[in-house]
Amino acid sequence: MFRFQNPEFFFTLFLLIPCFIVEFRYLFSRHATLKLGTVSPLRESAPKYPLKILIPLVLKYLAFIFIIIALTRPQKGNVTREFTQPGIDIVIALDISGSMRAVDFQPNRLEAAKKVAIDFVKGRQTDRIGLVVFAAEAFLQCPLTVDYDVLNGMIQDVQIIPENLDGTAIGLAIANSVNRLRDSDAKSKVIILLSDGDNNAGEIDPLTAADFAREFNIKIYTIAMGMQGQVRMPVDDPLFGRRMIPVQIEINEDLLKGIAEKTGGKFFRADSEEKLTQIWQEISRMEKTDINISQFTDWEERFNWFLIPAIILLVLQWLLRYVVWRVKP
Repeated sequence: MFRFQNPEFFFTLFLLIPCFIVEFRYLFSRHATLKLGTVSPLRESAPKYPLKILIPLVLKYLAFIFIIIALTRPQKGNVTREFTQPGIDIVIALDISGSMRAVDFQPNRLEAAKKVAIDFVKGRQTDRIGLVVFAAEAFLQCPLTVDYDVLNGMIQDVQIIPENLDGTAIGLAIANSVNRLRDSDAKSKVIILLSDGDNNAGEIDPLTAADFAREFNIKIYTIAMGMQGQVRMPVDDPLFGRRMIPVQIEINEDLLKGIAEKTGGKFFRADSEEKLTQIWQEISRMEKTDINISQFTDWEERFNWFLIPAIILLVLQWLLRYVVWRVKP
């Protein structure tokens, strides 16, 4: 950022034009001949009349221009911004069970969920966001952070769980997420839980975990992802290679609704890519952060950038005029 503290001095630049013309005409008419200094190399290379008048005069008026600019007090500003906002801590709990391979979303449920989760993170500004993934167990993938590039990288790397760990432990996912938020001093604490099945693993009942979340003023937004009934699922056949088979997947909407209602959150149903995107956008709008920005500017004087060249030009024009070319005043 750059500014001039006294810009009114710029008007004096217009006075230099007539002064320059008057002085040049006066010097031109006064000096019919000019004496040259005794230094022979300079004598041989000296410019011809009237340049001996014009060059020092131009240098002098350039110096005057720089002096005027210096008088305007040019200043460079260093801007400091302080952000203050209530703050929201968010944990994304993402289902990575085998059913997330279903292709009712493109290219499958997990990849579609990852894409909108990444877009959601990009839309935040100063909120701390963490990531928990779950199947038969729940795992902390990323603690609460404002380093969204790192978080989105971790979301992008999430893969379907191996078959020996397959399952859907919604209660464990909520409990793990609550543990990341329980000691937070943020004004708002939120869990966004996305699942495409029913709780069939883990030792913690989901509704009990929801009661636990409510005790710590944590809201849970639940997203039921996928179409009800039969969906196509890729399987690897040792004889025929990868093929698609129909699989019956039941989503326990009542359970997800109960979790959201207990905590003051909201239940959403996503049966298409468009609907899933709209849901995350709606959650983002509901959990907005009001950011207050205080801006401070430290101004540094830069007049010396122009004053020093002005002095150099004045000395140079004096040397050329009265020492080298010895023009009489």
